[in-house]
Amino acid sequence: MNLMILAHPKFDQSIANKTIVEALKESGVPLDIRNIHELYPDYQIDIKAEQENLLKYQNIILQYPFYWYSMLAILKHWIDEVFEYSFAYGNEGDKLKGKNLIPSFTVGSSKESYSALGFQHFRIYEYCKQLEQIAYYTQMHYIEPIYSYETSLAAGYSKKSIIKVAYQHAERIIHQLQLVDEMHSQEK
Repeated sequence: MNLMILAHPKFDQSIANKTIVEALKESGVPLDIRNIHELYPDYQIDIKAEQENLLKYQNIILQYPFYWYSMLAILKHWIDEVFEYSFAYGNEGDKLKGKNLIPSFTVGSSKESYSALGFQHFRIYEYCKQLEQIAYYTQMHYIEPIYSYETSLAAGYSKKSIIKVAYQHAERIIHQLQLVDEMHSQEK
């Protein structure tokens, strides 16, 4: 079973992230979704409930729009609170060991903008190092992030093109889940 931690402050207005979630639901892939903006609009995370939830799943997908070169504040806060000492790391902190962490996010602007010569100057994977280290520190398997460019109306992309990109993104998530499930079954 798969768990998606969804972080989007205006999910109902989203085109890309909303389409990704809808496409995953339509696909029939087994997926439970926790919309943390909806669950915790005051940022008061129910740590024990979130930890108990994490224990049930092998694949943890973090779904969010890429904001200011990072994850959203609520998602960082969720990790800060839920991945606590003696749960995710430290003394007896091995509860996430062997689980798969799969970052999945949408990027508003173009691939070209995220290059050494582009106006963002760095490639997307360079911004993902903190998630990779979190996975390693908590003994999780870091799965290469799934991300899609050109997902913002404000950046000049059409609703039709964003929806197309979002469906392709959802297909990549499904494919990645199949791969990690195959890998996990071979390890047993």
